[in-house]
Amino acid sequence: MTNIKIKTTKVKIPNNDLEIDAYLAQPASPGTFGAVIVFQEIFGVNSNIRDITELIAQQGYVAIAPAMYQRIAPGFEADFSAEDVGFSPEAYQLGLQYYQQVKYQEIISDIQATISYLKILPNVKDNAIGAIGFCFGGHVAYIAATLSDIKATASFYGGGITTSSYGEDTPTINRTSEIKGTIYTFFGTRDTLVSQEDNEQIEAELNKHQINHRVFRYDAGHGFFAGFFVDQHPFLAQHPSYNPQAAPDAWQHVLELFQNNL
Repeated sequence: MTNIKIKTTKVKIPNNDLEIDAYLAQPASPGTFGAVIVFQEIFGVNSNIRDITELIAQQGYVAIAPAMYQRIAPGFEADFSAEDVGFSPEAYQLGLQYYQQVKYQEIISDIQATISYLKILPNVKDNAIGAIGFCFGGHVAYIAATLSDIKATASFYGGGITTSSYGEDTPTINRTSEIKGTIYTFFGTRDTLVSQEDNEQIEAELNKHQINHRVFRYDAGHGFFAGFFVDQHPFLAQHPSYNPQAAPDAWQHVLELFQNNL
């Protein structure tokens, strides 16, 4: 299943009195498919997250990226730019500011609302929902993995898993025993935001609780997957963490994860 025709649209996910903006990409052909929730970095559902959502749909999945800042900053998104050779200082500060206001119970609520939304789509297979996330979204994906509906999770360089859980007293790593499905985690050994000690602690907990998992480490920095779309967006080659070896290898493992579990 590679590069099939897809259709994309912006949708709203109902969650009590909240409507969560989301980007939905799905196969254009009829049929039933596994579904994947795509969790953003601190920069919102930006062009990179939309590209990833479309790429997953092209492999034969219904993919959806909910806006995790809906309560705090509806519509916020920031993009890596060639001019700034990164994210503008203003965008970076805003992303951090919003990230620091997110609450665990709201994250759980929004994930569950997204799962409920997927379940009512006629082209989503029963019991075949997975998740993928990057940085902030890598942590959110780890949280999502603790829900029984999530069968497969790809968590990329999730920050703060060992030390925090968005306002809760218990860090997310202490919920590792609740993971029901399969989880793959991806780290860069030169990551200055997620230490080697952190990812080793995560691996130890996954082993301790006999969670079905794999841990992948690359000679790369934080955000190494961001250069994956350099063919479409050549300026991404300027990304400080761009790694042309790590990203494609990680992507093959993501495909393996979803093909075997969704």
